[in-house]
Amino acid sequence: MGRQKWWWGRSLTAVAVAGLAVTGCSASGDGAAGPVSGSTPSSSGSPGAGGGPADEHTTLPGLPTARRAESELSGLKVAPHGSMNGYSRAKFPHWAQQGDDCDTREVILRRDGTDVKRDSQCRAVSGHWVSAYDDKVFTDSSDLDIDHMVPLANAWRSGAASWTQERRKAFANDLTHPQLLAVSAASNRSKGDQGPDEWQPPAKAYWCTYARAWVSVKSTYELTVTRAEKNELGEMLGTCEAS
Repeated sequence: MGRQKWWWGRSLTAVAVAGLAVTGCSASGDGAAGPVSGSTPSSSGSPGAGGGPADEHTTLPGLPTARRAESELSGLKVAPHGSMNGYSRAKFPHWAQQGDDCDTREVILRRDGTDVKRDSQCRAVSGHWVSAYDDKVFTDSSDLDIDHMVPLANAWRSGAASWTQERRKAFANDLTHPQLLAVSAASNRSKGDQGPDEWQPPAKAYWCTYARAWVSVKSTYELTVTRAEKNELGEMLGTCEAS
C-alpha cells in the first residue's frame, strides 16, 4: 500500500500539471466505438513513469523492457476474478478534456497517427494510422477505437472496484503509462474486456509489446491477475527478443 499511495500522489500531481480532468477503451466502451476526433501533438518518445520512452516499434509511453516486464509479472498478485456487481462504465469517466478543445481520444489519435490534420474543434479530418493489433491501415479516424490495454471491466474485477471515482477517471485517461492505443474498431470489439488468456492480438508480432504493456499497467495500478492470465503473459513475453 505504501507504493500505491506514493504512486497515486505522484499521479495526481502530474494530472494537475498537465491539466488532465482525467477520464477511458474505445471511443465509447470496451469493445464499442464512439465519437471521432484527432488531437494535440504528443511526442511518441516522451518518457513515462511506467518505464521510459516508447521504443521504435510503438507509440506507447512508459513501456518497460521485456526483462523488466518479466520482473513485474512475477510480483503481481494472483487472484480469481472479482465480482462485476456495481460495475458501470460511468464509474470510469472518459474522455477527459486535455485543453484546446481536445479530449483524451483526440490526443491518442494524434499520437498514434502520422500526418494527422484536425479541424478547429480538434477532430481528425485526415491522417494515416496502422492498427498494431491486426496490421490494418486506416485513413479515416472513425474506423478506429481507442483501446484500454487493460479494459475497464477487467480492471474492475481485479481491484478497481474499491478505487475512488477520481482514480478510476485517471486510469481511464492515462497518457503516461502504456494503457491507451488507437486500433481498428474490429479488433477492439473482438477483444472486449477479455484478458490475454482469452484474447491475443491477431498480429502475433505484437504479442511481446502487448504483454509488456499489460503487465506494466497491472503492476502500476496494483491490479491482480488470474493464474491463467499470468501464465499466458509469461508465454507472450517469451516471444520477445532478449532485452
